[in-house]
Amino acid sequence: MERDKIFIGDYELDYYSINTLIIGSGAASLNAAVSLHLMEQEDIIIATAQWGGGTSNNAGSDKQTYYKLSLAGDEPDSATKMAEDLFNGKCMHGDIALCEAQGSVAGFMNLIRLGVSFPQNRYGAWVGYKTDHDPRARASSAGPYTSQKMFEALAAEVKRRKIKIIDRLQVITLLTSEEKGVKKIAGALAINLKAKETRKAFVIFNSVNVVLGTGGPGGMYENSVYPLSQSGSSGMAYEAGATGQNLTESQFGIASVKFRWNLSGSYQQVIPRYFSTDKNGKDEKEFLNEFFPDITALSKAVFLKGYQWPFDPCKIEDHGSSLIDLLVYRESVYKNRRVFLDYTRNPTWNKEQKFSVDRLDPVVLNYLKNSEALGDTPFKRLESMNRPAIDLYLHNNIDISKEPLEISVCAQHNNGGLKGNIWWESDLKHLFPVGEANGSHGVYRPGGSSLNSGQVGSYRAALFISRHYLQEPPDRQTFMSKIKNQAEKNLNLASLFLASKSKPSNDTFLEEIRHRMSSCGGIIRNKEKVEIAVSEACAELKILKKKLSAKDVRELAGTFLLIDLFLTHYIYLEAIKIYIEEGGRSRGSYLVTDSRGYHPEGIPESDWNFTICRYDREIENKILEIKYKQETVEKVLVKVRPVPDQELWFEKVWKKNLEDNLSDS
Repeated sequence: MERDKIFIGDYELDYYSINTLIIGSGAASLNAAVSLHLMEQEDIIIATAQWGGGTSNNAGSDKQTYYKLSLAGDEPDSATKMAEDLFNGKCMHGDIALCEAQGSVAGFMNLIRLGVSFPQNRYGAWVGYKTDHDPRARASSAGPYTSQKMFEALAAEVKRRKIKIIDRLQVITLLTSEEKGVKKIAGALAINLKAKETRKAFVIFNSVNVVLGTGGPGGMYENSVYPLSQSGSSGMAYEAGATGQNLTESQFGIASVKFRWNLSGSYQQVIPRYFSTDKNGKDEKEFLNEFFPDITALSKAVFLKGYQWPFDPCKIEDHGSSLIDLLVYRESVYKNRRVFLDYTRNPTWNKEQKFSVDRLDPVVLNYLKNSEALGDTPFKRLESMNRPAIDLYLHNNIDISKEPLEISVCAQHNNGGLKGNIWWESDLKHLFPVGEANGSHGVYRPGGSSLNSGQVGSYRAALFISRHYLQEPPDRQTFMSKIKNQAEKNLNLASLFLASKSKPSNDTFLEEIRHRMSSCGGIIRNKEKVEIAVSEACAELKILKKKLSAKDVRELAGTFLLIDLFLTHYIYLEAIKIYIEEGGRSRGSYLVTDSRGYHPEGIPESDWNFTICRYDREIENKILEIKYKQETVEKVLVKVRPVPDQELWFEKVWKKNLEDNLSDS
């Protein structure tokens, strides 16, 4: 590692020369750092805008799930079966699915070694349960804060190994070079958020590799359960030339808004009461009642929402669990009312049909009996089933034994993201997107598979780097000759923002992004509205930089982040537009309106008809790849690669290991 100062124009920059720059401090980034260090590559730096500020350390649910191969009981399982189940979620490459399945046990056991307390029985069986889109009981959990415990364990290991961390450093640009027609990473430009002077606020990295672990685009949505500190920064990767895939595929679900948290699992299985009020908290109404035939059907739908938590248009008909998401969305967005979950009282119906155990569907009753959770209120049932789920809110100054939770249908996870190969390397060479920044998932995915993917993918990225990309970075003169124009462009832009007298607040543009995405890229997507949104976003993107301003280092960093988010939301809306225009129908966690389709029973809105995707159209059964090039979006439809046959003859695999060509690309 080399550290120095360099000067570009009026700016004095801190300069680092290293093998690998890791951006972000989530569980995937930290695992990449630890894995590289284990593989004897110590020339690494972790750069993060806020240590522990990402989704890993700040998100969860009733019992946050980690999805891995079954390791208990007598139900047969294998890596191939798990890969096939991941692959069957549609639009996921089979070789990626196989890597995630094959690496799941090693990733899980590494976390146990580091101290994450996944439960086991007295015989050492790592017990599991079924999660959404899971045909076997592969799920495990360390409680509501599973990913936080992963972060804490990995962070402790990073510090024990004395891996260099630069906190309060926001990377704003990925620097690239080109050799023999192949574009690759050359480094990055960042802003030191602790700097006192804007002239000395910039940091430049000369690096062979960049591991990008900055999470999903949480900052794009108005209704979001992403932590406030989680914005995402994939825009700089698209700007640098990396390709995105499956950007249409996000997950949405019911979450609390005062304290951002997913209300899945036992939060729903104890059957809380849903009600809405006007904006002043008056005119209380149990709005679900008019859309269900009886209390039995209503309580079953609420119960099923526990392990069918993400909104799914396939689960609307016949009073399915996702009808609830649709009705919550209608109540809050269309009728402009506030919606709540109440754990102090059972749902009411009428005098003839009061809530009682006798009226529960057998599936619901058996589950609550087996969980020893037949208390006479939702709170008592939750207390019996999952006390930590109550304590979590108490720790955030909310007592659900006394007050209801205000809720909304929120963006929770992006199944798409940056394209990567089986080593998690982008088509922009030497860039390794890991965690949610990597778009490895397809349309559907088992709950908790994202945590597994982050651990497996970051390990595989580290393995590939350690086998192929260990060279020293170029000398300073060579590096500067390749990236000086890119650095100057961004520094000149900074000078423009600092000198600007523009009136509009940057927050105004952020509100615009979030409203546009939640209105047109949320659970209901309308072709005409999406087309208008794309047109508006495209027009504003071209003139955005002329309208922005900053007066200090903090605002300057915020301005660059805004540009990143604006570009990202434009690219995502373009992907949604392409999908709908080419005949894509409702799937995953969103409904595409179609006047010729099914109309949800009882809902008066005439424009909510939809047709379920049957994967018999090219746009539906291929992966949509998106590239941002010369201020336009280019699309390619790619055939999904099947789960590959593996070479499992021991002597052949052993030989490859001995010859050190296991990770040949």
